[in-house]
Amino acid sequence: MDSTTEPLNSSISSSSHLQERQAISSVSDLSYHVVEAGHKDSPLLILLHGFPEFAYPWRKIMAPLAQAGYYVVAFDQRGYGRTTGWDARPYHEVDLNPFAFTNLVRDVIVLAHRLRYREVECIIGHDFGCVPASLCALIRLDFFKRVVLMGHPFLGTPILPFNSSPEDEAATSKGHPQPDLHEELAKLPHPKKHYRKYYSGPDAAAGMSHPASTLKSFLRGYFHLKSADAYNDPQPIQSLTAKELDKLPPYYIMPLHLGMRDTIAEAMTPEEQSKMKRRCDRWLPDSDLQVYVDEFARTGFQGALNWCRVSSDPGLQRDLDIYAGRKLEVPCLYMVGTKDWLLHQTPNTVDWMREACTQFHGPVMIEGAGHWPQQEQPKKVVDEILEFLKRN
Repeated sequence: MDSTTEPLNSSISSSSHLQERQAISSVSDLSYHVVEAGHKDSPLLILLHGFPEFAYPWRKIMAPLAQAGYYVVAFDQRGYGRTTGWDARPYHEVDLNPFAFTNLVRDVIVLAHRLRYREVECIIGHDFGCVPASLCALIRLDFFKRVVLMGHPFLGTPILPFNSSPEDEAATSKGHPQPDLHEELAKLPHPKKHYRKYYSGPDAAAGMSHPASTLKSFLRGYFHLKSADAYNDPQPIQSLTAKELDKLPPYYIMPLHLGMRDTIAEAMTPEEQSKMKRRCDRWLPDSDLQVYVDEFARTGFQGALNWCRVSSDPGLQRDLDIYAGRKLEVPCLYMVGTKDWLLHQTPNTVDWMREACTQFHGPVMIEGAGHWPQQEQPKKVVDEILEFLKRN
């Protein structure tokens, strides 16, 4: 059973190429909010958004991909937007198990079957959406024929202790103590914390949602500072240490005693405010930004932040251990904006990806883009995707 839904924005409702609806499956707890383009008998492309987003950011590339001969589907993932049925209880009450990454893969497979497809030509992820996208291709290479990752890299499957006893591991640990990275960040001359630690904590959702009166300025600053419009000069880090991580911008390595809203406000200097006012209409005018404001004002951020809580809890990722040592074997394209720091959150990212993927293509660097390439440079992104699909 499907139903139509109130359009998000005139850029969708006025387009003859994009349609919105709710899709329900008897084997899922979700009612999926789906945006689609193209003919349903064409090869299927599924697009998985990142944070803080939902299906809407794909709007600029969906019609061009559909016109190239594909049925293109983006949906609000579990915890986001107008997809309903997920556990929306507050931080201390929510059951995080349905947000486990393998269940996010299941969400995609269930939706594909609901759409009457037995295979997906390509699954495309951006930011945190690259996590379920890469796992879809890793786990069900018979179902997902290709994968495109934008920004967030796939660094491989879990590494389990090999040919060692617990005593050996303990002795090794004692002989080479591994400092707690969060503690080391807090000891820096200007104390810091990792954004993932903040996002995984009990204060993040409320801190990002309130006050409602300044939600728009917060989101405007967040999108601007991670774009090519702001001052971003990504550089490789040499090690996963506090000193090296401190090279990352404040939206990744935050001041210890600030939340994300205050961090963004502090980083929006008069110079950045001036850049934003001159350039934001190029790719994210106020009317488009308002879609984000309205949606997150309605839903809050906790559902989205539950993904970060899963990523920081080893107990909720133990099911991935069954894929230890497995390679991602389908063709994988990695693209990233030239002004996106995601490529450099870990040392030797590209080397790790080449080791983890048997058919790795990239990195493709998108000039004129920061963290939001499908919005900042949609034509370049479409061209790269279509060329990848054509050659693989």
